[in-house]
Amino acid sequence: MPQRQTAEALNTFPTRISDIIKPWVELSPDHPAVVEGTDVWTYRQLSLAVNETSSWLLSLGIRPGDRVMIVCENSRGCVAILLALAAMDAWPVLVNARLSAPEIDGICQHSGARRVIYTTNVSVHARQHAQRHGALIRGVGGLGLVGIGLLNEKAGPEPVDSDTANNVAAMIYTSGTTGVPKGVMLTHKNLLFVATVSAKLRSLSPKDRVYGVLPMSHAVGLSVVLLGTLLSGATLYLSARFDPVATLSALERDQLTVLLGVPSMFALLVDYAKSKGMAALKVPFLRIVSSSGAPLQPQLKEAVQSLFGLVLHNGYGVTELSPNIAQTSVEAPRTDTSVGRVIPGVEAKIVNDDGTAVAEGKVGELRVRGPNVMKGYYKNREETAAAIDQEGWFNTRDLAKLENDHLFIVGRTKELIIRFGFNIYPAEVELVLSRHPAVVRCAVMGRSLGDEEEVIAFVQLAEGSQVTVAELAKHAAQNLTKYKQPSEFYIVREMPTTASGKVKKAELARMFGILPPLQRS
Repeated sequence: MPQRQTAEALNTFPTRISDIIKPWVELSPDHPAVVEGTDVWTYRQLSLAVNETSSWLLSLGIRPGDRVMIVCENSRGCVAILLALAAMDAWPVLVNARLSAPEIDGICQHSGARRVIYTTNVSVHARQHAQRHGALIRGVGGLGLVGIGLLNEKAGPEPVDSDTANNVAAMIYTSGTTGVPKGVMLTHKNLLFVATVSAKLRSLSPKDRVYGVLPMSHAVGLSVVLLGTLLSGATLYLSARFDPVATLSALERDQLTVLLGVPSMFALLVDYAKSKGMAALKVPFLRIVSSSGAPLQPQLKEAVQSLFGLVLHNGYGVTELSPNIAQTSVEAPRTDTSVGRVIPGVEAKIVNDDGTAVAEGKVGELRVRGPNVMKGYYKNREETAAAIDQEGWFNTRDLAKLENDHLFIVGRTKELIIRFGFNIYPAEVELVLSRHPAVVRCAVMGRSLGDEEEVIAFVQLAEGSQVTVAELAKHAAQNLTKYKQPSEFYIVREMPTTASGKVKKAELARMFGILPPLQRS
């Protein structure tokens, strides 16, 4: 049976994402909404900035249904442009400025962007892309220096739905770790549902001060951090990029109450604190520390909790689900690395290859249904139909199990390794390897060996470590049954990762000439 949880007053959110600030403009117009360095926009000032930006975009020829690509890093200008486009029923195409030139150009071409806007005032990468494309860089009101791309006369608008909530509020391209990036169309309803649920589960209020370092060009940074904060009347402290020194300084200076990040970010914080001999931090105002975006290893969870003196919460989602699927409860923290219960209003089921439900505690493929499911992949009906069945179930392609209604993510369906007839989940091998004190990060995959498959491990060691492959193999042998032990280890200076901290396994395979097993559907 699918897991169900009852929604609790979750249908009261606004029609458009741009409407979330309106109640606070009336109730607390002078309360800080967005802070960037020493610059502050109150809720009234943010509303004025959005209105002025809408007029500016109209003067640039932007129409309802147009795709407008924002090559960005976090900034007040990015917030204003995003909300202004949403208010106009145009589609913001959010793109991380740190992507490569071919990636940026491919998204621009596929999306059919009417214009490209670059947040050049906060991002050297955005400035480089703007210059490469011949964009005009100039000051635009309260937005600061902005790059303005040429008008694409050939770009036609997409139809605008009469039900505004079902219009596309943002399009985010998947990272492409397992294939060609796809444009994920997220509606106003999708994003507002997740923003509302995540804010309620964390009891966000106007008293909260949230650190906005997760990129708004990614779904967590957009729906959970940006929209969840503004929906709650709280204050968002923006940072264009993560730096452990700046983060620790902000925690103390700005008396931050909520810190949301990815495992790689927390690992850097722990390493920095260790290098400075800081066993514990004094953060009396901080009440929530939470991780998402990539698997959380027990060793890192323990280190973060020791450093902050707080529970490190965990969550799970995918871009196509806006992105939240599950998160741990603030009231009932976990000691393990479960990603928590499926969020209220969403259904989940775990199934076998034939679509039948698996027993409690057994591993299967996770399917999800609810208001968080994307509208579809842009210009790709075939992929959309393959991802969402006729009953509305989205296939995450993730292997998972449920224990006492708590979700555990085991790995990707396509990453399953079959050796000597036994199923091996890379995550369980990675868990063991990550417990070695010299291992900073690891990744495990299968490699074809005739009609069989073998386990291959990539390991990034702590700086200055002299640990040998033989010692790693001994550690694996002491903690894993024979068929799960890696046949070969590769020492990697630095793991290739996405902006959200996920290891790019396909890139690792290419780097080392690994022939992967036949892909499984």
